[in-house]
Amino acid sequence: APSDLGARDAASTSSSQPGVPTHITQRGVNRMPCFSCDDDRAFYLELLGTLARDTGCVLHAYVLMTNHVHLLLTPETADATTQLMMRLGQRYVRAINRAHGRTGTLWEGRFHSSPARDEAYVLTCYRYIELNPVRAGIVQHPAEYPWSSYRANTGRTPTQMLVPHERYLALGGDDASRRRAYAALVADGLSDTALATIRRATQSNIALDVEDKR
Repeated sequence: APSDLGARDAASTSSSQPGVPTHITQRGVNRMPCFSCDDDRAFYLELLGTLARDTGCVLHAYVLMTNHVHLLLTPETADATTQLMMRLGQRYVRAINRAHGRTGTLWEGRFHSSPARDEAYVLTCYRYIELNPVRAGIVQHPAEYPWSSYRANTGRTPTQMLVPHERYLALGGDDASRRRAYAALVADGLSDTALATIRRATQSNIALDVEDKR
């Protein structure tokens, strides 16, 4: 079916590295919106949570922007990321096409992925993802944006979707101290070098090789 084309193409271009945290991005076709309302976003997150568990992907962070998504996850098997993105793309597009009376795919032909082989870079990916709405000028603080994992990772909103990475857990001895330490890291922002390196690595599907300790 035409609505499945983007998901199949995406699945053919990437494979997982088991146990390696990976930054995933996927854009709307021709950079067009892939979410037209909050119901679309809520449905995508519902699918994401279910399918991540079903395919063996441990989800750490996410953000849903108007025309693209960012995910940080750790795949448990070599084909876990491919299976997640294929199933997520297929089921989301079919439902959205029915709901909005449209045809065709929503997604560009493939997703991009960048493994963080050195786990020192994981928290940089967390922050890069959750600060997207701030960099886009949508909000002044990431807590103001409801469609990212920031509120959950700082304890403002409970969720069962996310599993903290070991690097996040190492921020403190209990949940409260970890959340405070993580919020402080996010408040420090990211350097221009870190931003450029993450973008280049993800767009080129290569390993992330930057650490920004701010």
